Amino acid sequence: MEIELYLYNVLVRWGHILVGIAWIGLLYYFNFVQTEYVKVADPDAKADVMKKLAPNALWWFRWAAFLTFLTGLYLLYVQERAITTAITLGSLMGIIMMLNVWGIIWRNQKIVIGLKEGDAAAAGAKAGLASRTNTLLSLPMLYFMVSSAHGGSASYPKSYLLIDQSAAGGPIAGYLGYDFWIVVAAVLLIELNAIYGKMFPVITSVRSVITSSFILTIIFSGLVFYI
Repeated sequence: MEIELYLYNVLVRWGHILVGIAWIGLLYYFNFVQTEYVKVADPDAKADVMKKLAPNALWWFRWAAFLTFLTGLYLLYVQERAITTAITLGSLMGIIMMLNVWGIIWRNQKIVIGLKEGDAAAAGAKAGLASRTNTLLSLPMLYFMVSSAHGGSASYPKSYLLIDQSAAGGPIAGYLGYDFWIVVAAVLLIELNAIYGKMFPVITSVRSVITSSFILTIIFSGLVFYI
């Protein structure tokens, strides 16, 4: 029974990584490839993309996001020995990104690709802002996810949320430091802009959003692990 549970957990983690690769890979495809192509494509080519390619890509995109979320919840509930600042922040960003996919991007892309009536230009702008926001959050999210499992002593910073298996056999409740709340506040402000704000220059172009995502990762990781 123990071996079966171990194998099941390994398969779920493998599946989590697999669908996560599909999700983030398609996120980068939309932001770095398709969007840039559509900007310069001839009208007929653009129409063909929206009619044939985009619906299929969006199907894989949204369901990969949802399956990443579901498998992640399982891993948090069953397998994680320690719920640290790192995994909490990574999960928070991942959940926000998944909600953006289903609550903003897909709802508006249905209008853009003609599956639903509405203002295609306004819908495209809303979907684009949410997609750029997800791209901005993707690198810090991935950093915290990886460091929580493979960061050695950095996986257990002084500011942690909960360790559910102590040496004495009982739960140990920790505390949440200012570093955690600063990052949470920053992520929530970024998300509020995705919902109610506008496309700022720091995320407008492919180069700017990649640069901003790297900078955000450095700032967040510095706050959590090194300050």
